[in-house]
Amino acid sequence: MAVLLVECPDQRGLVHAISGVLLRHGCNVVGNQEFVDAASGRFYMRTEFEGPEVSATGPQLVAETLASLPTGAQVRLAQPGPKRIVVLASREHHCLGDLLIRHQFGGINARIEAVISNHALMGDLVRKFEVPFHHVPAEGLDRMTHEAAVRRILDGIQPEFLVLAKYMRVLSPDFVGQYPSRIINIHHSFLPAFVGAKPYHQAFQRGVKVIGATAHLVTDDLDAGPILVQQVIPVDHTHAADDLVRAGRDVEQFALAQALRLVFEDRVFLAGNRTVIFD
Repeated sequence: MAVLLVECPDQRGLVHAISGVLLRHGCNVVGNQEFVDAASGRFYMRTEFEGPEVSATGPQLVAETLASLPTGAQVRLAQPGPKRIVVLASREHHCLGDLLIRHQFGGINARIEAVISNHALMGDLVRKFEVPFHHVPAEGLDRMTHEAAVRRILDGIQPEFLVLAKYMRVLSPDFVGQYPSRIINIHHSFLPAFVGAKPYHQAFQRGVKVIGATAHLVTDDLDAGPILVQQVIPVDHTHAADDLVRAGRDVEQFALAQALRLVFEDRVFLAGNRTVIFD
């Protein structure tokens, strides 16, 4: 089964035009979702379909779909199969460990090609899952020198996406620009609250009643990229700071896993700094 993703200016007859192209190619629609953003006048459509030799006829199908749509349309054909990803991590194990387990048992539509870390701490954990581990220390190096070492590894892998599993390094605009809208991060709050060190201790001092996590796409603007998933859990005065840390780790794991599912199943459209998500 393949997925056709369409974005264009809204007008009458779009669904008819797109489905007509699929019909002429002998395809059968098995699922369809569409949305019109009234503010921008943009139309979004995600169509799951089956058809003969889709991989061979894909370019022609995309071309005919574009020809049937108004100027300014964007059309993408997503083929089934796991995405190739690299995970970047630092010292915290919970998100990385959760992804490795999901990967081991087919819980994410992705293949982890490698894990890169600026600390050696996670090496033993990663190697237990027979995933290549690369330790790229940052101590004593400026950001650009360290990133150049990381990029040499990535250039040899050519992943489709990067996943920041509590990777505690700020990426430069040049690095981010190499993977536009293809770096996914998990943040320990509803952005932009509780930035900096010890976020859950900050939350404890403020007496918060909910804690949460935000999974988002990475842009040049730190922690301000398009939001994919936000999750919360309730807490109260009986929760100590360490209790919040444990609860926060749980919600971070879940939010990141949900975001990866949406992205790797081709359910996300970008609309400026917002997202349109068909779940």
